Amino acid sequence: MSDQAEVAKRPRKTTSRTPQQSRSKAALERMLAAARALMLERGSEEFTLMDVEKLGNVSIGSIYLRFNSKENLVRAVITDALAQIEAAEDLLMNQLMSKATNLGEFIPPYTDGFAEILKGNAPILRLSMQKAANDPLIAESGQSAAQHSVMRWTQAITNFSDEIVGQADMKIFAAYQIIYSVLARGLNLSPNGGAEQHYQWDMLKRELGKMVLAYLHTDN
Repeated sequence: MSDQAEVAKRPRKTTSRTPQQSRSKAALERMLAAARALMLERGSEEFTLMDVEKLGNVSIGSIYLRFNSKENLVRAVITDALAQIEAAEDLLMNQLMSKATNLGEFIPPYTDGFAEILKGNAPILRLSMQKAANDPLIAESGQSAAQHSVMRWTQAITNFSDEIVGQADMKIFAAYQIIYSVLARGLNLSPNGGAEQHYQWDMLKRELGKMVLAYLHTDN
């Protein structure tokens, strides 16, 4: 084999940081995913950086380099989770609005889908509420996520406002509050935390959808 051919087979040296950046991004994603999995599993921030190191296959040194403290890691997980919740709501709304032609086709699947989004993130939502009182960054992220949820609901259901009996604007707002309040109660989403209530979850979602639909269709 010629010297030129041998050189051509060798890995090329490059000054580009792209591979390192790619590995760094992958490591960051593993850190966040591992910490989030631990928070969901334990329902709290009662985990150590050694737990994250083991589950995420990352070094404690790299965690400190990226976040400087466990507190910053927890904050990053919460803000990232809230952003993912917003994205999940966007996807849900887009799917529903591509199919629903009336309130009867929109309300029940929305209630079911929104309920599952909240349930899947309940431990982190509880923790975010607890920490928001003393953490302005988490409080801001939480407020943004809540406003986003109301906005997407309002934008979607306004398409069916001609079906709403009574003062549509007031009922649209109240209907969202009813849905969120009932689901939050069932999941115990409050700053005080605690275990989820022992409701028959599927029945709760189904009856809640029926109740809200009846409320919007009735002159109260």
